[in-house]
Amino acid sequence: MKQLTYILISLLTTFCVAQNEALFEKANTLYNEGKYAEAIDNYRAILETEKHSADLYYNLANAHYKLNNIAPSIYYYEKALLLNPNDTEIKNNMAFAKNMTIDAIEVVPDAGFSKLLNTATNKMSFDAWAKTAVGLVFCFVVLFLVYYFAYSTLNKRLAFKGSITAFILVFVTLAFAFHKYNLDKNDNPAIVFSHESKVKSNPNSRSEESFRLHEGTKVQVIETYNDWKKIKLSDDKTGWVVSDDIKLLKDF
Repeated sequence: MKQLTYILISLLTTFCVAQNEALFEKANTLYNEGKYAEAIDNYRAILETEKHSADLYYNLANAHYKLNNIAPSIYYYEKALLLNPNDTEIKNNMAFAKNMTIDAIEVVPDAGFSKLLNTATNKMSFDAWAKTAVGLVFCFVVLFLVYYFAYSTLNKRLAFKGSITAFILVFVTLAFAFHKYNLDKNDNPAIVFSHESKVKSNPNSRSEESFRLHEGTKVQVIETYNDWKKIKLSDDKTGWVVSDDIKLLKDF
């Protein structure tokens, strides 16, 4: 019975993959023919099967860009970049899309030690830092065993120094790993989809209006209260917007 279930699942998976590939090719053909709205429908049909890829989001963003859909194009470029952060073509096309936005928001850069720490931490992912720490633990154990069983004074000295270095680096890499985890946890970007969103000082419609944002602007969500999201801009301004005015980028 289990074997039959496995075969059925395998067949279903193969069918879904083949169907998605056919939809992707069809969508690409429609895009090349200038039928961008129809191409979008086919790309979105693939998304409904919970198939996610940088290429899919990139093509979907391109189709929206051709139709001058500011928010969706930037949204899907950003999602493509999350899956393939080093792709220069995605970055270049997103820069063109962002030129269509209205809001000009300055970026407040990190300074001093905070900048150095964040730059170093972002050199690797959380998983990479964790794996490095595990590797260093293994090195420490091996070097300690060499120190313990070695007869030569020189070998003992070198193994002891190496094991101490590895031991210290374990804690350094663990510190980077936890810092990376916190950075990723607090990174909750979203794109404004409303043509014009009124940012309030408090999470209710009767509160004072702080400023306004327009479609395509990227924000950070730092808090949720009922149907409101507290957002933070790259210039450190904060305020509350209706949840429906924005779409979270990390929702896959």
